Amino acid sequence: MDKKFLIAGTCFGLLGVIIGAFATHGLQPLLTDASIKSFETAVKYQMYHSLLLLLLGSTNFLAPKLRDVIFYLFVFGIIFFSGSIYLLATNNLTDLDFKSIALVTPFGGSLLIIGWILILVSVFKLKKE
Repeated sequence: MDKKFLIAGTCFGLLGVIIGAFATHGLQPLLTDASIKSFETAVKYQMYHSLLLLLLGSTNFLAPKLRDVIFYLFVFGIIFFSGSIYLLATNNLTDLDFKSIALVTPFGGSLLIIGWILILVSVFKLKKE
């Protein structure tokens, strides 16, 4: 087991539930339907990757150095992808203009994709038992 994966997965999962509930109960009257859908997408991806972190923390099929790389890809991918969507979806609620960070979203998504590709490559390299 890898404790940092388990802690990160648990923290991101907890935050995903809190942020999702806050959006549903507190932000829904203030946001457009498109913004709510974007917010929901960010929560879904955060939760999917939280569960993946928990799963990866409970297994040992990845090489230690690769585990570290994948860990940081997913942690920063979640922060950049979901975090930027949260800010962009709530842009009209503040005086700050978060539109300038719009390119962070695809960057975060790219980090998540790279993490998944590295896992796939690792699975193909597994030896048959």
